[in-house]
Amino acid sequence: MLSKLAWAIAAVLLLVAPAGAQPAGSQSFDADWRFSRGDAAGAERPGFADGAWQRVDVPHDWAIAGPFDRNAPATGSGGFLPSGVAWYRKHFTLPADSVGKRVFVELDGVMERAGVWINGHHIGHRPNGYASVRYELTPHLAAAGAENLLAVRADTSAQPASRWYAGGGIYRHVRLITLGDVHAETWSTAVRVVRLDMASADLRLDSAVRNGGAGPVAARMEVAVIGPDGRTVTTLRGAEVTLAPGRATPISASGRIGDPRRWDLNDPAMYAAQVKIVAADGSALYEERVPFGIREARFEAASGFWLNGRNIKLKGVAIHADGGPFEMAVPLAFYERRLRGLKALGVNAVRTAHHPFSPEFLDLCDRLGLVVMNEAFDMWTVAKNPKDYHLFFTDWSSTDARDFVRRDRNHPSVVIWSIGNEIHDTPYPLVAQSIIKRLIAIFHEEDPTRPVTMALFRPNTTGDYENGTADLLDVVGQNYRENELAKAHADKPSRRIVGTENSKNRGSWLVVRDDPAYAGMFLWTGADYLGEADRAGWPAISNPSGLVDRIDGVKPIGWERASWWSEQPVVKLARRVTEVIDTSELPTMVGVAMPQPRGPGALADWTPDDLARHPEKVEVYSNADEVELFLNGRSLGRKPRNRDDSAIAWTVDFAPGELRAIGYRGGRRIAEDRLRTAGPPVAVRLVREAATVGAGFEDVAAVRVEIVDSKGVLVPTAAHDVALTVEGAGTLAAYDNGSVTDHTMFTAPVRAVSGGKAVAFVRGTRGGGRIVVTARAEGLKPGKVVLRATPR
Repeated sequence: MLSKLAWAIAAVLLLVAPAGAQPAGSQSFDADWRFSRGDAAGAERPGFADGAWQRVDVPHDWAIAGPFDRNAPATGSGGFLPSGVAWYRKHFTLPADSVGKRVFVELDGVMERAGVWINGHHIGHRPNGYASVRYELTPHLAAAGAENLLAVRADTSAQPASRWYAGGGIYRHVRLITLGDVHAETWSTAVRVVRLDMASADLRLDSAVRNGGAGPVAARMEVAVIGPDGRTVTTLRGAEVTLAPGRATPISASGRIGDPRRWDLNDPAMYAAQVKIVAADGSALYEERVPFGIREARFEAASGFWLNGRNIKLKGVAIHADGGPFEMAVPLAFYERRLRGLKALGVNAVRTAHHPFSPEFLDLCDRLGLVVMNEAFDMWTVAKNPKDYHLFFTDWSSTDARDFVRRDRNHPSVVIWSIGNEIHDTPYPLVAQSIIKRLIAIFHEEDPTRPVTMALFRPNTTGDYENGTADLLDVVGQNYRENELAKAHADKPSRRIVGTENSKNRGSWLVVRDDPAYAGMFLWTGADYLGEADRAGWPAISNPSGLVDRIDGVKPIGWERASWWSEQPVVKLARRVTEVIDTSELPTMVGVAMPQPRGPGALADWTPDDLARHPEKVEVYSNADEVELFLNGRSLGRKPRNRDDSAIAWTVDFAPGELRAIGYRGGRRIAEDRLRTAGPPVAVRLVREAATVGAGFEDVAAVRVEIVDSKGVLVPTAAHDVALTVEGAGTLAAYDNGSVTDHTMFTAPVRAVSGGKAVAFVRGTRGGGRIVVTARAEGLKPGKVVLRATPR
């Protein structure tokens, strides 16, 4: 177990966009791969004929190209999308200056059961499709100037293997890394704060440096610490050590910086450590730039979560790694749009459900000031699907866990590790407890600064609070049944507790809000996601459980949450069309049917199907002291905010026109919202969210597509097919409407709007210039918007 002192240590961590810290000599290896679906005997060999194969850049999720098929082996869990074997081949030559160097390939993620070959030699296999790996190529490379062949086989043919859409292929970044004989082991450099107060911070950097040469080398670590303003703060020098040949040797440096600027939610200040391994003659043998943050985070049994001396309730969401129409090959700009949108609703924390995410996702959380619960596994030895990771857990989980912690331990955003989600081994306590002890030992060894939790599944049924399972965890996590976890703490006040997965109903929030011991909660989910559609069945392809939809449009339930969580003024209107169903106590075990709310719940419009006079239930979600409601300029009265955080509600006789809500705090108007009745559709409106866009993989700009009436009011019943053309220095990267049942492929230039809207994502071309996006729908005035691509 971690000591209370260890929890108080600030973890300080590495970051270089787009893939965390990387050594000097690292270069992108994303461009110009050859790709083919289906198995191909001999595809690992250099002489194999691949001239007819498709040319692609990675990241590349081949499965998202479809088609959707109700008979797909991945079932609704995989979004009814295809699975199978795919091959990638990359031809490359090394320059003359690579002679005598060591060359590695680093793959951030291959889905899944991936084999890697260099010039026909098998150099690695990894069953886990979410694991990042680094393999040395050196012994099998051709002479400088001669062609090499890197081949990757990705295999998702064993299905069903996941409870959500997992993608296929090399769906994350790839890098080629060229190093000398003396170099740091993969992800071995760690930066930690060993003491922190308002005046100073004591830093310690540790690494494991391998000497691949023939003789011993005397060396030391030197570190230039760069402040958030880009200026050098101090230089740290470690003691000289002897690096024995053929092995990795621990090496370190430590020192103090004054007046530290702490990484925080609203000031995510980042430092950087320019790390060098220096020979006795002063020459640099290895270099690595390691951005980091300084912060103090801890979990307390009586008072929950603390960050930099402030008691903060974690207002979190669980999200899957998929990115709307991009699915598993996600541009960073899409992630940033999503996370900024969630943060605007008051979200301050994210749980990575239920596996390691990409390094650049954590980089982004570092930069945006979002706290992360970083999760490793969805299952252990007991299956949730017949062909899932449980088949490999016994053999691979220690390796996967160790690599996971080493890769991610240096992100200041990460404050807690999760070793599992709703693990079905817990009915067998001897098995579960032995695994918990083994995994926690690995996590503590690799990162002594953070606590470990797991998302317990119905612990009262399996006796986890009585048989000692729960108390093996540094922080006890439980999914749903918030009162059970509160009672577990009350029964044993030394337990630190956090809601690892929680329903969005108000009762769940009130338990967490009003119990100071609760560190916080993580809603299921922050955003709609592809897959996990088996309960709904065909034609459903995605799960609509988010605060925002698949294209990040905020739902009324998202605005309701903002009224509880946001520190900014919130006033939002909606019509209640379906009664609220409390799902907080419903079972969530895989294979157990769950009652689902019928209908959309609430709609943010004033355009009911029946335009005659009839009663409508109007809800206002607000954190104002009181709210006044108007219909066509006539006040319907003021009402105070409810102490139980329920929506402020009116029953209103419908009349076409404008519904308006104004919020007041201390008698002063702080925010308002309006809904207007829509007339017949007359035009397509395009709304650009950015004026410029880059040309790289990470660069996309969103253009909202809306069907409007003559007064510019969105028509929520519109379902027109809207055709997009992108002319000039740009291309259409993806196009989506967020619909749960639309089977149009996401690269298609024509799709129907849903709820009167859709979103297109545009990417610039390499040379830069003017981009013109035009939208046309039959019988409607076309829309047009202009962006500019910045040269690459």
